[in-house]
Amino acid sequence: MNRLVAVYAWIMISLVFSGKALAAVIRVGPEGDVRSIAEASQRAQSGDVIEISSGDWHGDVALWDKKDLIIRGVGARPVLHADGKDMEGKAIWVFRRGTYIVENIEFRGARVTDGNGAGIRFESGKLRVSNCSFVDNENGILTGNSKEAELEIENSLFADAPRKESPLPHLLYIGRIASVKVSGSRFQSGYAGHLIKSRARITDISYNLIVDGPSGSASYEVEFPNGGNVKLIGNVIGQSSNTRNPILVAYGAEGADGEGHSLTLSHNTFLSEGLRPAWFIRVWKNRVPREFKMLAVNNLYSGLGIFNYGISGIFDGNWLVPHSSFLSWDTLDFRLVEDSVYRQAMFAASDIDDALVPKREFKLPLGTERIGQYGRMKPGAFQ
Repeated sequence: MNRLVAVYAWIMISLVFSGKALAAVIRVGPEGDVRSIAEASQRAQSGDVIEISSGDWHGDVALWDKKDLIIRGVGARPVLHADGKDMEGKAIWVFRRGTYIVENIEFRGARVTDGNGAGIRFESGKLRVSNCSFVDNENGILTGNSKEAELEIENSLFADAPRKESPLPHLLYIGRIASVKVSGSRFQSGYAGHLIKSRARITDISYNLIVDGPSGSASYEVEFPNGGNVKLIGNVIGQSSNTRNPILVAYGAEGADGEGHSLTLSHNTFLSEGLRPAWFIRVWKNRVPREFKMLAVNNLYSGLGIFNYGISGIFDGNWLVPHSSFLSWDTLDFRLVEDSVYRQAMFAASDIDDALVPKREFKLPLGTERIGQYGRMKPGAFQ
């Protein structure tokens, strides 16, 4: 929340120093200033706040371009149904060349002719998505390849990939942008494609529940096909028994691009539900540069399979645990049971780097909560 306040403040300060008028609030709805989201997007000026009333919005697609805006749902989350409509053949909403905050909106049913319709297509600029939902879209969020673009997602749901295979649906697909950060969010019920796929130079995925679930049949849970600097901290990452591929975390499958390549895994809980042996982490060693760095500390993994298939790097405090070690698979409570011996299997990640120590943990149904700080912390995603 403090980060969100800081972004609001940044936008307001920018307006003052640029000499622009104070921000206007544009209310969208039957009793509002405008009746459609499309009209609001055309009327809005940089610095404005667009407030969308609760209810179902059908085929109301929009382009947000060259502006600094806050766009938020008011009250119960408004639901945007694509209903066969799209902006520029791409998405329900398209964002480019601005700084945007999107809050409390649901995006449903995005389909386009070329098969990669998105709830949001983010092409350039900066975008922060908070407390939103992306359901039954060919891609929940799909980005372009702007090298300067920055994306942040928090406390949001990505679910129910459509049952199609050409092209593959992904819940979240990040192109070759500068950075992406995902926290407090939930990914479930993929199909054939991946839950998260990122080609960003910097990827930070922390404190999320990335569990495909019994209705899911995704391929990789998280994939980084071109490497980059990747950090996974405090996540639950789970593969369903219907998976299309035994790999949970895939790195470098298409060859490393650019400079700076590392994979850091700290305090994650990895789960495999099927009888097919899992490949919990796979790095394509012949496709990443010599300077690639691998670090994995204080992770738990459960299910058939092996955690480290000959990857060189730093590995400490990683434990294979039985399914019975967790409180409840049915209610997605992946805390260790009280009498688990692994509660005592503590390794001080701070001995390597304080940045490896989790500061928060995922909290159902969405979001995070702060955890106490300990010199030695229990392995896995929860303390």
